[in-house]
Amino acid sequence: MKLTHLDEKDRPKMVDVSDKEDTTRVAVASGTISMSNEAYEMIVSEKTKKGPVLQTAVIAAILGTKRTSDLIPMCHPLMLTSVNCDVEELPELPGFKLYVSAKLKGQTGVEMEALTGVSIGLLTIYDMAKAIDKSMVISNVQLESKSGGKSGQFTRA
Repeated sequence: MKLTHLDEKDRPKMVDVSDKEDTTRVAVASGTISMSNEAYEMIVSEKTKKGPVLQTAVIAAILGTKRTSDLIPMCHPLMLTSVNCDVEELPELPGFKLYVSAKLKGQTGVEMEALTGVSIGLLTIYDMAKAIDKSMVISNVQLESKSGGKSGQFTRA
């Protein structure tokens, strides 16, 4: 299989999407962060010294989603029409699961944007709580679903 980000001389290139049809494209990604009980309780009760961790993580996730093309070299700058984030509290872990949904009508998908948003949101949680728990673990950053485009629908089983 030939990689689309390489030209005929195996040099890196950005894929030409100009001939692709505009379709509505949506991607949802998720990831988790596990931590100590103390860090979890301080975040949930909003008693960390750095302010509201989860609200800040949502804002960071949105910003990360919007700035993906600045971070991932072959990603196209996109006109996103929607970015939504949700944080699920996981007291049994303890930790949190962050979901990011990205949407647009265009010629290329938004999987990388959703994945980048999740990563940046989780890193923000780590940054804001690292004084409490440096052993936090970010894991399972993954695509949950995508729709639109030539490859069609994907849903993680």
